[in-house]
Amino acid sequence: MACACSTSLWPIILRVDFYHLTRTPVEKTLPIIAEKVLAAGHRLAVVMADGQMLDRLDEALWTFRPSSFLPHGRRGDQPVLLVQDCAEKGTAGHVAIADGLWPDVLPEAERLYYFFDEAMLQSARAGWRSLSGRDEIEKHYWKQTEQGGWIEGP
Repeated sequence: MACACSTSLWPIILRVDFYHLTRTPVEKTLPIIAEKVLAAGHRLAVVMADGQMLDRLDEALWTFRPSSFLPHGRRGDQPVLLVQDCAEKGTAGHVAIADGLWPDVLPEAERLYYFFDEAMLQSARAGWRSLSGRDEIEKHYWKQTEQGGWIEGP
């Protein structure tokens, strides 16, 4: 199964980061990435085909840090835009596929963050293989440490 990402042209993506979630769910991991994307001056579209999962992520972004706020919403020109389809990504140059469903056609983006857990491992492997031999795309695989941090791995 693939996510609802569709464009008519092969995308221009400079970097794809694969995040293998083994200790922390996406609701706890994605806000950290979103915070870094915003701090660097970029916009982020977060794609989750399942509306209930998107609701949980929406709540997680509201409550991520009690002392701060991650500006986000589901419509308009939000810094973090929560959508169910990549076609709705608006002006975001960074896209996060947050449900582990590798897209049949990648969205046009400067950077793609792909979050997957053990249940979506085969989808992640297929996505990794689909990018092989693409010189214009830089792939990175991130795995969690025992302490919950991230290290780049093979």
